[in-house]
Amino acid sequence: MGIQEDYKKKLEVISAIKDSQIKKPHHIPVGIYIQEAENLYLCALNDKDALIAAGLAPGLIEDLPARCGALTAAESVWQEEWKATNKSAREWKEQSPIAYDLRKKLLADFLYAFRKHPGLVKKVRAISPIGGHKKMIEDLKDLSLLGKDNTRLLEAINFDLSLLDKAEQTSREMAVLLDEMNRDKEREKHSKAKKIRDQAYTHLKEAVDEVLETGRFVFRQDKNRLGRYASEYRRQIKSKQKRKPKKRQKRKVQ
Repeated sequence: MGIQEDYKKKLEVISAIKDSQIKKPHHIPVGIYIQEAENLYLCALNDKDALIAAGLAPGLIEDLPARCGALTAAESVWQEEWKATNKSAREWKEQSPIAYDLRKKLLADFLYAFRKHPGLVKKVRAISPIGGHKKMIEDLKDLSLLGKDNTRLLEAINFDLSLLDKAEQTSREMAVLLDEMNRDKEREKHSKAKKIRDQAYTHLKEAVDEVLETGRFVFRQDKNRLGRYASEYRRQIKSKQKRKPKKRQKRKVQ
């Protein structure tokens, strides 16, 4: 049976999952989750008798492929919709680093150009690089105005005055893009395709969790087989986290 047939077969069950019961795949990419579920299916088939003897519902293992297929189809539909409606997010990802770098450059150049003018330095330092996207957009506008009021000092360090117009233009463009991106995110919350994808994930997760829990119980004393009933992706993530050097805490002076 193909994934479209799996999807049609499961759609009624998936759509019936209530909003309060929906789980979202925050902890793992959907493609990896599906692959792990397919691998789990093969392991569970080999251990079927032992798992059923421990109380696992007989038909749950056989139902895993259909649940995987339904999620695969639902994820494909959602990804196509996301690509079509989230152009702003991709543009923001490309343009925002440039805007942030421009702000960083202007702050550094202004501090040097105004170094002998405490009042101006104070104004520059008030434009802190700390803050979110809206703050960055406001900062570019403020820096542009401040720079245009003090072009003589900037010219003295060979500052490119065209960057002041660029900062103002970038501020306007990024404000429009941020607004578009926020609207896209709001539409995403109400996307039927995304909801069905999340419901399909929930339906698969219900079965996967049940098989995993049963397998960990049955093979709790068999290290070789126990490893089959755990997420390899999560294991790798935890391993990487353990390898990260811990930040040394500064001792407080007594």
